[in-house]
Amino acid sequence: MQDAQATLVSDWIEVDQKIVDGFADAINDHQFIHVDPARAKAETAYGGTIVHGFYLLSMLTAFTRSALPPPAPGSVEVNYGFDKVRFLAPVPVGSRLRASFVLQTETPKAGGMLRNYAVSVHIEGTDRPALAASWLVLETRG
Repeated sequence: MQDAQATLVSDWIEVDQKIVDGFADAINDHQFIHVDPARAKAETAYGGTIVHGFYLLSMLTAFTRSALPPPAPGSVEVNYGFDKVRFLAPVPVGSRLRASFVLQTETPKAGGMLRNYAVSVHIEGTDRPALAASWLVLETRG
């Protein structure tokens, strides 16, 4: 059982243009605000390219590696879904990000444990989170 209400914080991860371009290729989203730095600088208020919101969401699993305890031996954790997701601020490419996790509930389910985390992704040097979500993770026997 994890400690409810303790804030667990991940290591910083930098997101560069090469990563964003690869993600754009993977999901077939090549909107210029993500992949064309010159055009994004000239035509948007962002000052350059920004990270895809869905990339931020997908990075949650990477952030867990340095923030959350590993699953129990013989168990696996699977993404069970989200109750709420909000993209609160654009993330400039080149930013360093980290996530914070607060366990809200832990409920027995399907022979395992369903955990609901309040998650936020933060941009280094800013106060406002880029993403806030309620994330459900199911730990179950492998």
